[in-house]
Amino acid sequence: MQILDYEERLRAAMLHSDVAELDALIDDDLLFVGPAGVIYTKADDLQLHRSGSQHMSQADWHAVEVHSYGTTCITVVTAQLSGTLMGASFSGWFRYLRTWVQKEGAWRVVAGSVSQIADPTLQV
Repeated sequence: MQILDYEERLRAAMLHSDVAELDALIDDDLLFVGPAGVIYTKADDLQLHRSGSQHMSQADWHAVEVHSYGTTCITVVTAQLSGTLMGASFSGWFRYLRTWVQKEGAWRVVAGSVSQIADPTLQV
């Protein structure tokens, strides 16, 4: 299975709050920086989905860039998202940066961040 397949599994799991699938795809040592700078662990992320505190009504990946380094991959995902987080609605373009590590034959997210972006075509 290629890293793009794992990104698609993650997208679908996020959209449907599939906690079992998220648990399989996210490493126990996850550190994730949200758009407000808050650091989330795997337990935090799973609880947001389990409790319904985070709900996505749209999660469309429009571009995925992959950089491979053996058993590590960095992905940059440009996405159009909408939903609610802690009762507040969100909608717009976002960019994820994720670090995937291959462990025991499967890829898992060990680190990541997400930022809202004004222009999805903007590249550095």
